[in-house]
Amino acid sequence: MVPPKQSNTIDFDAAKLQRLAAQEPRQRSGRPLDLLELRQQLNLQLQVSLEAERILAVFFTEIQRLLPVDYLAYQHTGADLRLEFGDSAQHCAGYRLIHEGEYLGELSFRRRQRFSEAELAQLESLMASLLYPLRNALLYRAAVQSALRDALTGTGNRIAMDQALTREVEVARRHLQPLSVLMLDLDHFKQINDVHGHSIGDDAVAAVIKASLRNVDMVFRFGGEEFLVLLSNTPGSSAAQVGERLRRAVEELHLAIDGKGLPLSISLGCASLNAGESVDDLLRRADNALYEAKRDGRNRLACAS
Repeated sequence: MVPPKQSNTIDFDAAKLQRLAAQEPRQRSGRPLDLLELRQQLNLQLQVSLEAERILAVFFTEIQRLLPVDYLAYQHTGADLRLEFGDSAQHCAGYRLIHEGEYLGELSFRRRQRFSEAELAQLESLMASLLYPLRNALLYRAAVQSALRDALTGTGNRIAMDQALTREVEVARRHLQPLSVLMLDLDHFKQINDVHGHSIGDDAVAAVIKASLRNVDMVFRFGGEEFLVLLSNTPGSSAAQVGERLRRAVEELHLAIDGKGLPLSISLGCASLNAGESVDDLLRRADNALYEAKRDGRNRLACAS
């Protein structure tokens, strides 16, 4: 049986929360800080970072000086952000965070004992300290994501691709995991763009590619009609299967311009990371495989040896 979840919506501008913030409860036995002192310290400590993970980690650690909390989870779907700290437990208090009508995510706390009304009031007061630090972190995250995103397709741009490749290659080497890439190109799309004057299919194809991949897979646009798919912890045989799935999905895409159907296809080159291989060498082999697929008639996949 799933235990009942104590759930609330917190509007940081509500009069109730302002009243709670002004209250100073009695010192808890064995704990050095009262609510007001802890809020004052949080107001200082949470201002030192623009990283949501760092802010929430500090918050989780510090509130345990006043309240026993075993687990904290935060998620914001729009920001593609989910964070967890501690060990999950039976009883849960969940909150939907809102400030001036702006959604700031979902925050939940878990522990082995049920939360009392007095403890929930303290939690709600402490959460007020998260208001501006969390909002600033979300704005910062959005700005960083925007700088690393291709404006037309919503995929990662070349800068994001270089960063992700460097990071994932290091992870693959450290943990002895496979890593593969798919380099793909829209067939004959330059001629289509020259005729119609715009890249009408780029965003549609990018959407199909993203919809055909796992959540952990990453897609980047690094050229006019060229995309790279980064498949972490994926051997070459599985990457080839993914590539075939992408090829069929694009081939089945129905796109029309001026009322006329537009046939689309992609060519793909697949390469898996070899021992001691650099990022540049991996990309070079994927690009050579892509060239082979295009040379052999397009709308096909070729794998690097």
